[in-house]
Amino acid sequence: MKKSKLLIYLILVLALLAMRASAQTAETLLGQLDSTKKFNKVEATFKATHVVLSHSTETQKKHDLDLRIRHHFGDIGGEFGSAHTLYGLDVATDLFIGLDYGLTDNLTIGFGRSKHDELFNLYVKQKLLQQTSDGSMPINLTFLAQAGLVARKPFTDTEFANYGNRLSYLIQPIFSRKFSQRISLEVMPAFLIRSVTADPNDPKNLFTLGFAGRIKLTKRLSFVADYTLVNGLSRPSKLAVPLYNPLGVGLEIETGGHIFSLNFMNSEYINENSFIANTKKSWTDGGVRFGFTISRNFSLFKSKNPDTKSTIY
Repeated sequence: MKKSKLLIYLILVLALLAMRASAQTAETLLGQLDSTKKFNKVEATFKATHVVLSHSTETQKKHDLDLRIRHHFGDIGGEFGSAHTLYGLDVATDLFIGLDYGLTDNLTIGFGRSKHDELFNLYVKQKLLQQTSDGSMPINLTFLAQAGLVARKPFTDTEFANYGNRLSYLIQPIFSRKFSQRISLEVMPAFLIRSVTADPNDPKNLFTLGFAGRIKLTKRLSFVADYTLVNGLSRPSKLAVPLYNPLGVGLEIETGGHIFSLNFMNSEYINENSFIANTKKSWTDGGVRFGFTISRNFSLFKSKNPDTKSTIY
């Protein structure tokens, strides 16, 4: 009788061990399938989270922190440029310092401060769709929501009649596609909400349409450009002070954990809440300026998942 019970216990133990081994094998196969599905996604449509002026569809990797420093100098030519200002290098129109953090691989939060208007900005950026190499998903889609707060003192007693007049908001879906290893393009419709405007004929709410692209020239060098169409959409053509559509071009240089961008643009300002609505310079009258961006990425926590691929930007 004791031998029979011992035999039954032994059979049960063996059965449990076999079931556990089978479950582990199934989990491994499912993990491989999930990993294959994950790695089927097209990575690095753009190399950085920004192009020149505008955001790209890229988000930070989970637990990665990006320190970003951006600088815009003064006019290269025209009345306010030339050798008298060392072609704009004597005059800084805007300076931005910000931090972007990846809560997940697809969700980034960012915080920064611009010299212009002492503008503080807070944004959330969520990747909703990611392009796949098998063609089942042909595009990337990222949603950006940003709030800006003007912290400077008012120029007049009535400029900021209430605290809400200091606030502005940007809502922007960003669509992109990597057409080849060298060419990526994106389209960026946006809606900018402002509380006050300098010109009463300038609408507080602006609908804009942006375009951006990246051409990889060498392993570590790329040409990037972006353009935002504002005039001709929701803004009238005649204002007291002429305003222009922002256009930026640049060279993007990868140096290990850094990305260094050398840019030329007609926008004096860096933050979307400022440059979309208030670009007062034109490429045709010497209003082009030099600027640069330094981006340094830090991985705060090492992933415990051996299947996770980490990218240094």
